[in-house]
Amino acid sequence: MTNYIELYTDGAASGNPGAGGFGVVLKYKHFRKEISGGYKLTTNNRMELLAVIVGLESVKDNDLNVKIFSDSKYVVDSINLKWIYGWRKIGFKNKANADLWQRFLRVYHAQKHEFIWVKGHADNKENNRCDELAVAASKQKNVLIDEGYEALKNGGLF
Repeated sequence: MTNYIELYTDGAASGNPGAGGFGVVLKYKHFRKEISGGYKLTTNNRMELLAVIVGLESVKDNDLNVKIFSDSKYVVDSINLKWIYGWRKIGFKNKANADLWQRFLRVYHAQKHEFIWVKGHADNKENNRCDELAVAASKQKNVLIDEGYEALKNGGLF
């Protein structure tokens, strides 16, 4: 048995920007939880990042370590190569998805969270399941409005 939570994530957008969704699988010992959500208009990178955020927000025991598996180089490299800290220093000025990165920083604990890149659409069963969840969520009829994307789009950052 593991003494850490496994968090698998994926995001999808059809059209990029277009209809999008995220999928999350959380695993701890014999427990498993799946989460997904869809948005009317968003981007793939926003959904990739939102999947991580929603997954981390769902962790109820902050004493446990979390291994986060993502096929998004955008997300994994931003953390592992420490770009996020430079962006924070400049107040995320002119950075896309600043709203989500700031939300991410409220739940991220460098000592407890490890990011691992996995190849997308390959042989990782849980990553593939997250992709299924994300795509299905993006096709739902009652999807949400990505207010952060709309604000950024209207502000000229896209």
